[in-house]
Amino acid sequence: MLQRNQLDKTTYHQKYFRPSCWPALNLRFETSSFLDPYIEKNHDQIQLPTEWTKTPEDTVLNYFSILREAENMAGRSCGTVGHARTPFPLAYNFLSEQYQRKLSYEDYFHSFASVGHTSLIKLFSVPDIKYGIRFFYEIETIEGFEGKKGEYFGYYYGFIQLVHEKEGYRISDMSRMEEDFLCAPYHGWSHDAESVVEVKYGGWCKLVQKRYPTVTNGYVKNIYFKGKDGADYYLFFFALTNGTDVEIAQFRKVGNEEWKQVDIKPEEECLTEKRD
Repeated sequence: MLQRNQLDKTTYHQKYFRPSCWPALNLRFETSSFLDPYIEKNHDQIQLPTEWTKTPEDTVLNYFSILREAENMAGRSCGTVGHARTPFPLAYNFLSEQYQRKLSYEDYFHSFASVGHTSLIKLFSVPDIKYGIRFFYEIETIEGFEGKKGEYFGYYYGFIQLVHEKEGYRISDMSRMEEDFLCAPYHGWSHDAESVVEVKYGGWCKLVQKRYPTVTNGYVKNIYFKGKDGADYYLFFFALTNGTDVEIAQFRKVGNEEWKQVDIKPEEECLTEKRD
């Protein structure tokens, strides 16, 4: 099995130290005229147009399109950046009522500190074992830092849950994790999908009888293996901009059955069994 330190230098550098080449997906509002009805309004004075939230994908794409040119960079002295802070109260209304009770507008606004531009570069509907509506996303931001004249790119990923309310779909939960571009490439097998399967499901769980070649489609990686229990398994991962593979879901089937989503926790189930 090819490990990270066995990759040739050019491939290694290209995979782990280059920024994303994926095009932005949040380009739904071409001009700033959509903001005109909301200028100088507080978040609790805003009603979203129903056409913006007709489907879960509409909700997510419109949400990030509104945030594309939202700016919360303290002390920037080059004049107005993008749509400045006008989009934030509007975007906050894409959150469900329950989510807003957990996350105040002030905390929501401060979560964008230093951000001057946001590009949605990956969006994928993913299975939810609880049968909810769930998306994986990755964003690229332009950020400023105190004491620095230049701006820098930041990358984040996470999952978005949605519910239907108010005659449309709203975001009921959202996680956001920072991507690391220095420590991740140098340390550990846990950032590589094939190694994760070999170590966690093979070494720890003693489940892998035969692993098949990885099937890759863009940033999606599917790994199939025959289990020692006689079942077939497949796991799918997403490749982040920093080269790290993130495990998204696991499926299992026996014989001609249909694939069923499972929730194996190797760290909890298999390592605990080994210590007992």
